[in-house]
Amino acid sequence: MGRIFVLIVMLLAGGATSQLPEFSQQYRQRLGGAIDALSQVVAEFERDASSFGLTTSEAIDRLGTLPDAFARQRAQTISSTLVRLDRLKAQQIALTSAAPFERIGVFLAGMDPELARATAGDYEPAVPITAEGFLSAGLGGLAGLLLGRGCLFLGRLRIRRRTAP
Repeated sequence: MGRIFVLIVMLLAGGATSQLPEFSQQYRQRLGGAIDALSQVVAEFERDASSFGLTTSEAIDRLGTLPDAFARQRAQTISSTLVRLDRLKAQQIALTSAAPFERIGVFLAGMDPELARATAGDYEPAVPITAEGFLSAGLGGLAGLLLGRGCLFLGRLRIRRRTAP
């Protein structure tokens, strides 16, 4: 019975961790889409600013000093958009330049929470047929093996304490 429990925990852990590379890949696709969309918003703002002879910074500063609350909010929004776009581009570069086995760590260290939530909402599990997927599954299986055996050990220890005179 104990071996079956350990095997089940091992398979569940391995199956779950094998999905990390696939989730990361789907996140990277969504990351590219977000960069494209934000780049378009920024390009339109830059065109508008340029048509009035302003740089992007000058246009943001001008909007930020207007008495109109809407204009001030727009300045904050475009500033936040520029910062987020830079952060997403940096993450895309880091993910692209990372070796296959490093990508998961780079993804986990710098993921955008909003993009990660959206990715999770649309996530479709896939069979991992890459070296990354096999390694993730193997590490998860090993963790499951250790967890399962640890649980059995603690359970047996508890039973021994109850039956001890």
